[in-house]
Amino acid sequence: MGPPPLFGPATRFLIAAAAFIVVVAGLRAASSLVTPFLLAVFIAVVATPPLRTLRSRGAPNWAAMLLVVLAIAGLGSVLAILVAGSLDGFEASLPEYQDRLKLLVDDLAQWLDGVGLHTSREALQTYIDPARVLGMAGDLVSGLSGVLANAFLILLTVVFILLEAAGLPAKLRAALASPETSTERMHVVLDSINRYMGIKSLTSLGTGLVLWAWLTILGVDYAVLWALIAFLLNFVPTIGSILAAVPAVLLALVQIDLQSALLVAVGYLVVNTLVGSILEPKIMGYGLGLSTLVVFVSLVFWGWVLGPVGMFLSVPLTMSLKIALDANPQTRPIAIMLGPEIREPYRKRQK
Repeated sequence: MGPPPLFGPATRFLIAAAAFIVVVAGLRAASSLVTPFLLAVFIAVVATPPLRTLRSRGAPNWAAMLLVVLAIAGLGSVLAILVAGSLDGFEASLPEYQDRLKLLVDDLAQWLDGVGLHTSREALQTYIDPARVLGMAGDLVSGLSGVLANAFLILLTVVFILLEAAGLPAKLRAALASPETSTERMHVVLDSINRYMGIKSLTSLGTGLVLWAWLTILGVDYAVLWALIAFLLNFVPTIGSILAAVPAVLLALVQIDLQSALLVAVGYLVVNTLVGSILEPKIMGYGLGLSTLVVFVSLVFWGWVLGPVGMFLSVPLTMSLKIALDANPQTRPIAIMLGPEIREPYRKRQK
């Protein structure tokens, strides 16, 4: 018989839970440093396939790297210009919109009094806070603008990651006891993230363009800003599309009338239903490998730890964690619990 284990199951669980809490606290404390690095890692992961394609077609390494970096910098510059220009105009007009919304709240209170529901205007102003409701979009984009302030650091980190990526397989073969397994596991993680981010980027871009056209036709102010928010929040699962619709619908109500606000709401509902419930599941196949509850909890968790960027990276981060847990027999039960409902073929395969 071998020596008895030093710790029982309960003690090992407590040690693991304590280590998890320490790591999470460290990540939250260092979020200003960790967030740009994680964003750079995922940008590098998405940029790796185009880089390999250019190299396979005979482009020199330096030329392929230069083209990819210029493409990333160009997209980042366009995003920064759109954010800065639209946000400045919206913030300048925000006091006027808030005053109009207060008048609408007063009209609502008068209508409620007319139908026999006596409600104080102060209570309605408390529940429907114009500054908080219309300022939500501005706060979101301002948070992303803070990330863009580290654009040079992020771009430089992406360049170094891409430079190191070419020699990483050789380092893994030299450093690890079972390099084939580790390399295969890394390829699975990267392929899953690439596939998810690629499909999500295309569907988010389509969502933003369609909503921009719809809002422009209806005459809603700052249609580019609302389309940009819809594009970004489409990366946030479950509640992102709802959050994107709220400020645009309210602005249409304040700026134009109730009928236009209803048309804006219908447009968001149709586009998000077609994209989120029909198009994306059909393209991605059998989901993301994560349960709906896990997707929502990961959204809240990573948003609390890393801020707005953590919400956008919540699904890729959780997918990476699940794949890593699934590779180890001791942690595979946790990966199964993070996954979707188990189908019969999967049960038979596990037996």
